[in-house]
Amino acid sequence: MKNNGSFCFLGVIFLFSLLMGCRMEGPVKKMSGIKIFNASTGQIEETTKIYKTEAEWKSILTPEQYRITRLKGTEKPFSGKCSIPKAGKQGLFRCVCCGTDLFLIENEFESGTGWPSFWDQVSELNISEKADNAFGMQRTEVQCARCEAHLGHVFNDGPAPTGKRYCINLAALKFVEIDKSKKEKLEKAVFAAGCFWGVEAVFTGIKGVVKSSVGFTGGALKNPSYEDVCTGNTGHAEAVELEFDPAVVSYEKLLDVFWSIHDPTTLDRQGPDVGSQYRSAIFYNSPGQEKTALLSRKKFQDSIGPKKKIVTEVVPAGAFYRAEEYHQRYFQKQGIQPACHIPLRKR
Repeated sequence: MKNNGSFCFLGVIFLFSLLMGCRMEGPVKKMSGIKIFNASTGQIEETTKIYKTEAEWKSILTPEQYRITRLKGTEKPFSGKCSIPKAGKQGLFRCVCCGTDLFLIENEFESGTGWPSFWDQVSELNISEKADNAFGMQRTEVQCARCEAHLGHVFNDGPAPTGKRYCINLAALKFVEIDKSKKEKLEKAVFAAGCFWGVEAVFTGIKGVVKSSVGFTGGALKNPSYEDVCTGNTGHAEAVELEFDPAVVSYEKLLDVFWSIHDPTTLDRQGPDVGSQYRSAIFYNSPGQEKTALLSRKKFQDSIGPKKKIVTEVVPAGAFYRAEEYHQRYFQKQGIQPACHIPLRKR
């Protein structure tokens, strides 16, 4: 037969597919790595995105869960069903499809809309946002970053400190209790080292840093906007507030990173950015942090010699005002490499 070669070739492909565990039902998405924050352990973990066929999703979800999370449906207000915890319970809501941590119960508030509302997410790593222009409206859809489940939408009419309202379908969530003691082990650190975009980008890559926010601190005006701070008249510094696990990364190690990513010898200036809002400062949260910061500053001054004097302030932490959402993880959202922190050159 003339087609023996072709049949043999197809047979080899078929056998190879079986051996590799592949399904012969269309293109398979390539497994891609992703970083996800685990709220139970307080760690950022390397994992992979989750892809399933429609049949596989239908086998593990109820019809309502499938309609909402995979077909981008919306449940009727005041009708959602989820395992809601009793008063006083500590826990979080996870993605019903893949179990990714999404929202802490303590960040839930009553919006009167008929859907559960949250003023913050567990981590910017765990949720992705996409423009949604369906039904003649301009909205921002929120999805699970790991499995792309449709969760709901986010609006800019929520309470302080974020001003956000994550309006979420209950069918997309499942509640689990967490050990509060693990969360209480986290500490906060606040640093100002010039443009906060680049400062945050560096610190979020440090193992043990579990959450970050960019914002303004050290000034007199309450709830300043970015435009207010840019005038240089509010007294605020552009800063980054970190939550870190001291069992994984020490405050002293974070200070070492702080000194390495900017020039602490230039007063109210980092490269082309000039003004008191770009000053170098350490805002300590405890006497222990103050002592460690002062010793670290002296150590770094000794290392660079007497020709240049460090001007970094070491002052008590005060009110921290979170900047507008588009500033948070700016470089990650823009898909570009960090470029606005200036390391101090070796002398």
